[in-house]
Amino acid sequence: MYENTALTEAIYYILLSLLRPNHGYGIMQSAEELSHGRVRLAAGTLYGALNSLCDKGWIVQLPVDPQSRRKEYEITERGRKVLMSELDRLRELVRNGEMMTGAAEADGEEGGRNDG
Repeated sequence: MYENTALTEAIYYILLSLLRPNHGYGIMQSAEELSHGRVRLAAGTLYGALNSLCDKGWIVQLPVDPQSRRKEYEITERGRKVLMSELDRLRELVRNGEMMTGAAEADGEEGGRNDG
């Protein structure tokens, strides 16, 4: 796994939101929409996370337009690798969960166990 770290749901949605350049309010809206309202980022939380992600080199702040107060950010190649690694990790979690509960086979047995 790239950088060997599991992402929080908030960081995951921030990175997804920055696959295209986006500003703070747009990131907040995107995270809430993508998560069906489960992830609601407060401004302080978001900007703390953005600073941390910039420090890690996972995102960059784009040059500021002098006519606008909006700061826009974009994911870096390093950040994309982290995001893709997280997707792989999440897929593995789902595969293992389905396998262990029997959901992957959809054989209709509760918990996928065969007690007989």
